Amino acid sequence: MKLPVYVTFIVSIFLISLLTGCGKPDTRSVQVVDKQGGRTIAPYASWTSPISAEDVYGLSDDFGELQSVNDALYFIQSDSTADGRMGIKRLLNDGSLVDALSAEFDVRTKVHEYGGSPFLAIGQSIFASKADDQLLYRIAPNQSPVPLTLPGTRHADCVSYPKGSRIICIREDHRKAGEPVSSIVGVNLNFVAEGEPLAEGADFYASPKVSPNMKQLAWISWQHPNMPWDHTELWIGELDPKGGIHNKTRLLADKRGSITQPLFSPDGVLYFVADFDNWWNLYRISPDGLLEQVLDKDAEFAVPDWKLGNHNYAFESENTIVASFIDKGKASLIRIFLDTGLTESIAVDFGEITQVVKGEAGIYFVGNKVTPEKGIYRVNGRGTELIYSPKLTVLDPSYVSRAKSISFKSDDDMTIYGYFYGPNNPDFIAPNNTRPPLIVMLHSGPTAKASLAFRRDIQYWTSRGFAVLDLNYRGSSGFGRAYRQSLYGEWGKADVKDAVRAAGYLVNKGWVDGTKLAMRGSSAGGLTVLSALAFYDTFKAGVSYAGISDMALLRQDAHKFESSYLDQLVGKNSPENNVYYERSPLHHLEELKEPLLLIQGGGDTVVFTKQSVRVFNALKARGVPTAYLEFKGEGHALKHPKNQMISIEAELYFYGKVFGFTPAGDIPSLKIENAHRLNKH
Repeated sequence: MKLPVYVTFIVSIFLISLLTGCGKPDTRSVQVVDKQGGRTIAPYASWTSPISAEDVYGLSDDFGELQSVNDALYFIQSDSTADGRMGIKRLLNDGSLVDALSAEFDVRTKVHEYGGSPFLAIGQSIFASKADDQLLYRIAPNQSPVPLTLPGTRHADCVSYPKGSRIICIREDHRKAGEPVSSIVGVNLNFVAEGEPLAEGADFYASPKVSPNMKQLAWISWQHPNMPWDHTELWIGELDPKGGIHNKTRLLADKRGSITQPLFSPDGVLYFVADFDNWWNLYRISPDGLLEQVLDKDAEFAVPDWKLGNHNYAFESENTIVASFIDKGKASLIRIFLDTGLTESIAVDFGEITQVVKGEAGIYFVGNKVTPEKGIYRVNGRGTELIYSPKLTVLDPSYVSRAKSISFKSDDDMTIYGYFYGPNNPDFIAPNNTRPPLIVMLHSGPTAKASLAFRRDIQYWTSRGFAVLDLNYRGSSGFGRAYRQSLYGEWGKADVKDAVRAAGYLVNKGWVDGTKLAMRGSSAGGLTVLSALAFYDTFKAGVSYAGISDMALLRQDAHKFESSYLDQLVGKNSPENNVYYERSPLHHLEELKEPLLLIQGGGDTVVFTKQSVRVFNALKARGVPTAYLEFKGEGHALKHPKNQMISIEAELYFYGKVFGFTPAGDIPSLKIENAHRLNKH
């Protein structure tokens, strides 16, 4: 006899109460089915998901710089079969794809520590920086790689200068004690040489660009204590084919702001992006030397130059530019008609658009959609077409959680932004009157950003029954200069308050369980995790990837690129105002009582392992449940797919122990110190 629906529901709740009353529910051994919907009733976070750790990290999908040479596109892509190392691929107009440089070479530069723009393709030859020795090599067909630079130097952001039979690069010289010396140099194409100095004296250089007639060179420089998103200088000089630059002139010396991405038009007019009016907009220098704004839009046509080689716009013709921008977190692509100032939309369904370049057959870019689709696209009229996509595991769209844009007010009435992903799995339903656990994700910034680009790691969590908030706390990019600089002087406070208020906002909405709030972040995001646990009692678990715990230690160990950044973010330390001590969670661990998982690369040169180790040892000694994973050979960010898989599964196991659920599937155990003190649910 078929039972009425309400009887089935009561029986289901009774069985679940028996399960939860006898310890942690094991959804693998006992399952209750919702007769009306046909889905399994199981607690949030315990759901079986078809998205595995291998689906998230096991295949190559990390793209680097895109370059067009003759009838081919060159681009960097990681290779999971080569431990995540980077190779260069060549895509021809007929769609054929070859490995131009094996991932075993591992193309990567460490200029400014964060690198970017590590290769230049000219004809059939490639000039590339190698990760392990940082030498710049010439790789020609059927020839062994030939080094062109000296040990102790690093090179990146190179451009071709055929008139001078050399390439022009940013160089960072580490051969002497003290801070490395930055400059722009000419590099001989055929043999090892010192390099010909072209511009020197500034603390940092970026973006050398040669004019179409090869008579001028434009570049960007900046000085301590500025970061490239604070205040930079635009320079131009006359190139001498026999060597050197003459008549070096700083342009717009009366302007203050972040100038980036200089580029000459086909007819030799110098364009660039600057945030003179709060937003990174397009400008140009007219033939009579006047500043002209190309387009006035409350949107960002650039990103913070943590890495070299960003390209947000390209000339489709002498009269048209194709440009990407971010408007309130949404990525778009437009065509700008320079003679009229009119624009037309090309694409609005992307979460991220990077590497906009001119090619033989049109404008190309790397695009990440809000759906799983990603790859290299070509602009086709008023639309786009996908011309290359990496091989990735196909995800059933019924398991995909779509982002919901949210905003809320900070404690001082500033609007804060984020993307909320609710739990989604067509096979499961949670018991009535329960809410999902929340993971607040914090980008590695502080000036980085969360975006709407599809992320498989987020779907790993939501398909298991977690809710996820990808937070753009104060200081994030994509919302204008004022928002980006609103964190200055407030780092370690404002970002933490924003994370706490974000969680409270979602709890008040009834979207998440206020007793099961977790947060995870890397680097600066890790600092926010540690600070939130030390100074607030909102979150019940934290996961820190290479998290900063001691600001004084970070300042002491800082590399050149970031050596003055902490003074901007926090303020200068003094005996009277020991702000580094006050903001450092390491010195306030007596207040940190919630479980913490620390994950660290053993070769991290940005946040050294000693920071995480000190936190771990202190919490372990105090009886706080804590775990520590260190991966030998990894740097500031985990690159090896195997290590990434181990980490995300360790997180899942950790959350299960903290929040009292049994993860579905065969998840490896994690050694948690003081595990006996974990709360029982």
